Amino acid sequence: EGDGPIDVFVNSPGGHVESGDTIHDMIRFVGASVPVRMIGTGWVASAGALIYLAAEKKLRVCLPNTRFLLHQPMGGVRGPATDIDIEAREIIKMRERINRIIARETGQSFERIVEDTDRNYWMGAEEAIAYGMCDRIINSAKDLND
Repeated sequence: EGDGPIDVFVNSPGGHVESGDTIHDMIRFVGASVPVRMIGTGWVASAGALIYLAAEKKLRVCLPNTRFLLHQPMGGVRGPATDIDIEAREIIKMRERINRIIARETGQSFERIVEDTDRNYWMGAEEAIAYGMCDRIINSAKDLND
């Protein structure tokens, strides 16, 4: 046990929303007793962005060339029409829940998040700061302690 935060490097194209939910929730669970700092590098996309947003804003940093992607959840389902309808309703609920998390963690309005995530919404590091995804850009490990 050290005195500093746990550093998590996030470089992810995303993946299953439920896997992102699990990691997001565990980071918040741990972060209640030990600070967790997110360091974005490469790309922080989709479920990876949800994971990145688990840390407090002041503990979300990124490297200069990091790119961020927000979008609505995607999925595919086969089977009877009734099952497809059930899954479609679940994806819509999932989308609303994720959009509320993004709005809460970035400070953007829910309406703006709904609009932005309707299609792929890409941001560079500076844009991510302006959007509220990231607190600051770092260039080296020594910048973590500034």
